[in-house]
Amino acid sequence: MSDPATHDHDRGKCRELLGDLSLYIDGEAEQELCDEIEAHMAECESCRIMVDTLRKTVTLYHTMPADPLPDDVEERLYKRLDIDNYLS
Repeated sequence: MSDPATHDHDRGKCRELLGDLSLYIDGEAEQELCDEIEAHMAECESCRIMVDTLRKTVTLYHTMPADPLPDDVEERLYKRLDIDNYLS
């Protein structure tokens, strides 16, 4: 692995891969794309950090309990959706 301080690569590749990170993180990317992202991350510390941070963020989001909507917000939402029968 090269030193990230001296590693010089096309930053356009970083931007190009950003659009596919969701598929990669969710395990839905084709193997060829996974291989491409992993090869890039092997040489790009910035992208490794970004992918690791994104993974941790997604994991935290999925494991945190959802806060209930405040009653007034829920009431306005149901009225806007015109589903008054769900109001208590």
